[in-house]
Amino acid sequence: MSLKPLLPLGLLLGSAFVCLTGYAEEHYRPAPPRPAPPPFQAHPRGVHPRGRVVPQHAVRVLAPRAVFHGRTGWAHWEHPEFPRPIYYWGWESVHNVTCIAEDSYGDQYPVSEAAPPGFGLANMSEVEDDALDRCYSESGQDATCFLATCTHI
Repeated sequence: MSLKPLLPLGLLLGSAFVCLTGYAEEHYRPAPPRPAPPPFQAHPRGVHPRGRVVPQHAVRVLAPRAVFHGRTGWAHWEHPEFPRPIYYWGWESVHNVTCIAEDSYGDQYPVSEAAPPGFGLANMSEVEDDALDRCYSESGQDATCFLATCTHI
């Protein structure tokens, strides 16, 4: 048997293995553990402490992109670590989660993900990171992208 047809097959399989390994390292890095939420305390009534936030220009809100558990198509952005929000949600009744990241100009980049049974606080880091990755990628690598909000249905 000739080795000629085996060489391209071997190169193809080797390159596929390298690509899949890189993809797995990029998209499946462990999220830092989140602490248990402290007891909920409502803030005092009155004016918001930072005042009313109104942008001085029209803000673009892009259409939400559906994400299927880490398969986004955006390169992962090694954003600076930040204190993650703690969500006081009834996780058993959550069906869909939407997180919105915002760039320095005020444009918003929403990302939605289905929440299968067992989805909880530990999975929120992935959805938040996907929103930040989209903001960074589609805003022209704006390094000031930040997580604006997350909500659920």
